[in-house]
Amino acid sequence: MGLVIFGIDPGFAIVGWGAVRYERARFAPLAYGAVTTPAGMDFSGRLARIYDELALLFVKYKPDAVSIEKLFFQSNQKTVIEVSEARGVILLAAKKAGLEVYEYTPLQVKSCVTGYGMAEKPQVMEMTRRLLGLEKVPRPDDAADALALAITHGQTGAARTRRKLKIENG
Repeated sequence: MGLVIFGIDPGFAIVGWGAVRYERARFAPLAYGAVTTPAGMDFSGRLARIYDELALLFVKYKPDAVSIEKLFFQSNQKTVIEVSEARGVILLAAKKAGLEVYEYTPLQVKSCVTGYGMAEKPQVMEMTRRLLGLEKVPRPDDAADALALAITHGQTGAARTRRKLKIENG
């Protein structure tokens, strides 16, 4: 039985997510999508929606690990603060679900998925499609990014997750 890895591309308007099964060095997509919040909704309501929807997704897909993008500084400080707050809610939802969270930088994701740390977004999306055997690149882009994060954990951190699960389960 393989690992179920849940990737998350954090945001507050759109939170991309993707669940994959990783077994014998192969990936199989389970599902992907996005949690969206309307622009007119008050910010605390947006955060509550993100928490509630991810909590339901964690119950539905029962991941063994969560892979999330590490934040990097953006030029718009208001945006980076809001994304940081949304990321905190995402981390809380994972913790409350008893899940281990692993963080990866965009450079790590590009390197793992394409073999080249300076790859452009379309290259990462196409390789994600190929690695998952999908007919089309996943949409929205945030979901494709989340699937790339799940793939990154499968290629770099799956052994850590297996060891942890083995220790917990005796």
